[in-house]
Amino acid sequence: MTPDVLSAIRTAWPENLVIKGILDPEDARLAVDLGADAVIVSNHGGRQLDAAPTSVESLPAIKDAVTDDCLIMVDGGVRSGLDVARMMALGADFVFLGRAFMYGVGALGELGASHVVRLIKEELRHTMAQIGCPNLTRLPDFLSKSW
Repeated sequence: MTPDVLSAIRTAWPENLVIKGILDPEDARLAVDLGADAVIVSNHGGRQLDAAPTSVESLPAIKDAVTDDCLIMVDGGVRSGLDVARMMALGADFVFLGRAFMYGVGALGELGASHVVRLIKEELRHTMAQIGCPNLTRLPDFLSKSW
């Protein structure tokens, strides 16, 4: 993906434009400058290049690099409710999980996927209670606390 290609896509596509695979703050800033509405911080689960930085390592600098108008989504390495809380505390507006659901589906089909949803939700609720955070929007305020 080059800036020229992204500009052409933005010109042709009037709807929301989300760019996935961002790991560098300069790339995030460029994507926003070229019209992206959101970025997905992702190393694609480490499948493409296992030496790439992790999403959680890259997220804080990307959050600092883009404006508040840009939604920041993240995936990769998210396995628990604590991971969801960590990503949100670091600035993610949305957190995606994939592997946990695949394990649930592989084990029990739809029932397994539903079980994973319950587990992640319960782990997130417990994490929030343990750090004394009243709601998800306050998680960045708790970033400096030891988890």
